[in-house]
Amino acid sequence: MDADRRKPPRPGQVRSPRESTPSTDRLVRIMLRRRKNALSLEEVVVTDRPEVRRAVSAAALGNMMEWFDFGVYAYLAAVLGKVFFAGSSPSIQVIASFATFAVAFLVRPLGGLAFGPLGDRIGRQRVLAATMIMMAVSTFAVGLLPSYGTVGLLAPVLLLVCRLVQGFSTGGEYAGATTYIAEYSPDERRGFLGSWLDFGTFVGYVLGSALVTTLTATLGESTMVDWGWRLPFLLSGPLGLIGLYMRMRLEETPAFRAAASVGTAGMAKDPDQSPEALAQHAEEGRQSGHGRLKETFTRHWQAVLICMGLVLVYNVTSYLVTSYLPTYMTETLGKDPTTSQLLVLCTMIVVALTITTVGRYSDIWGRRPVFMTGSAALVALAIPALLLIRAQGAVLPAIGCLILALLLVSFAGTAASTLPALFPTRLRYGALSVSYNISVSIFGGTTPLVVSALIENTQNKMIPAYYLMAAGAIGFVSAFFLHETAGRPLRGSGPMVESEEKARELVARSRVEAGRGARDVWIRLRHPWHRHHTER
Repeated sequence: MDADRRKPPRPGQVRSPRESTPSTDRLVRIMLRRRKNALSLEEVVVTDRPEVRRAVSAAALGNMMEWFDFGVYAYLAAVLGKVFFAGSSPSIQVIASFATFAVAFLVRPLGGLAFGPLGDRIGRQRVLAATMIMMAVSTFAVGLLPSYGTVGLLAPVLLLVCRLVQGFSTGGEYAGATTYIAEYSPDERRGFLGSWLDFGTFVGYVLGSALVTTLTATLGESTMVDWGWRLPFLLSGPLGLIGLYMRMRLEETPAFRAAASVGTAGMAKDPDQSPEALAQHAEEGRQSGHGRLKETFTRHWQAVLICMGLVLVYNVTSYLVTSYLPTYMTETLGKDPTTSQLLVLCTMIVVALTITTVGRYSDIWGRRPVFMTGSAALVALAIPALLLIRAQGAVLPAIGCLILALLLVSFAGTAASTLPALFPTRLRYGALSVSYNISVSIFGGTTPLVVSALIENTQNKMIPAYYLMAAGAIGFVSAFFLHETAGRPLRGSGPMVESEEKARELVARSRVEAGRGARDVWIRLRHPWHRHHTER
C-alpha cells in the first residue's frame, strides 16, 4: 500500500487531498509561508499628523533658505560682476559672476559624499541641522565681503570661498530633506507632502528675487552696486536661526528608527531567518560610508542612472529659468531689467501656486506619467516658448514664461517623492546625495555658465531652447525606465498610513491576498491538470 502511494498517478487519476505524498509537507510549508507574508498591524506605521507637518515645514524651510540665496544671486549677477570683477568688460563680468556661481556646484558631490553616508549612519535629523548652520553662516558672510575696489583680487577669492562652503553644505541638504519627508509621509500622500519641499524652493526664490527687485526699484542701480546688494545676504542670518531652531526640534524618521532599532538593513527582523542572515544584516548596519557607496554603484547602478537623468531634466530647466533667464532677457535680448525681473518673478509665483496640485495628482496618476509627459512637452515646446520670450512687448514674453513655468512644475511637483523611492532605506541618503549632486554639479548648476558662454561664442540666441530640448530627451528616456512607486512603501520600509482605520484595512486586504496566493499554490501543485485546463 505504501508503495502504491509513492507511485505517480495514472493519467486522468486525481489523488485525494487526504492521501499523503512526499510533496505534502512542502506544499504545507509553502502555504504557511504565503499566509505568514500577510501584514500584521505591528508592521504598518501610522503617522502622526502634527509630527508630519512639523517635519515637512522644517525641511521646506531649509530648502527655502537655499533658494533664497539662489534667487538673490541670480538677480544680482550683473551687480555682483561689477562689485567683485570690476576690472573686466561687462560681458566678462557676467560670465565671471556665473562662473563663481557654478564653482560652488563642483563641490556639491563632495558634500554629498560626506553628508549622505553620514546621514545613513547617525541619522537624517543631525545632518540636516549641520547643513542648515553651514548654509546660514556662509550666505550671511557674503554680505560682509569687501568689494574689488577695496581689496582687489582678494574680493573674488573670498566670494569663491563662501560659495564653496555653500556648495558643500548644499550637497547634503536637498537629498537629506527629500529623504526626511519621504520617510515621514504616508504612502498614499507622499507626492503631495513631498511637493511642499519644492514649494519652499520656489517660495525662497520668489522672496529673494522679489527683495532684489524691490531694492533695485527703490535704491537705484548705483546704490545697489555701492551697498544695497549686501542687504539680501545679511537677511539670511535670521532666517538660518529660525530654520535651525525648527530642525533641532525634529524627531528621527520612522524608517530610520526602525532600521536602527533592529540593526538590520532597514528591514523588519524576521525571527525565522538563519543566524548567518541575521549576522549579515548586522554587518550591513555597521557598514562604513565607503562600503555603502561601493554597494550603491555596484548593486544599484541602474537606479543611480535613472536618478541622474531625472535630476538633469529638472535642474537644467530650473536653473535656466530661475538663474539664467533674468540675465538672458536683460543682457542678451536688451529688455528692461525691471520688466524682465517681474516676468521671471511671476513665472516663479505660478510654479509655487501649482506645485502642490501636481504633487497631489502624482499620487493618483503616478510619478512616471508626469515625468514622461513633462519631458516630451519640454522637447516640443522649448523653441516656441523662447520665441515668445524674444518677442517685443510684455504679453508674448509673459506667455513664453508661463509655458516654461508649467513645464518646470511637472518636474518640481514630483521630484521629491520620486527620487528617494529609488533606493533602499539603509542606502537612501547617501545614494541620493551622490547621484543628485553629481548630476546637478555637471549639468544643473553649470547651465547659466554654459548657455551664456555658448551664446557669446556662437551669437545664437536660441541656444537655451536647444539646451532644454536635449535635457527633455534625457529626462524622457530616464522616466521610461522608472518603476512606478506612487502609493507603495519605500524600498526597505514597511507600509505607512494616516490612521488606525486605514492600517486595519491594509492588513485585512493583505490577508485576503495572501490567502488567495496560498490557495493558488495549492491548486497549481496538487491539481496540475486544473492549471493546464485554465491556460487552454
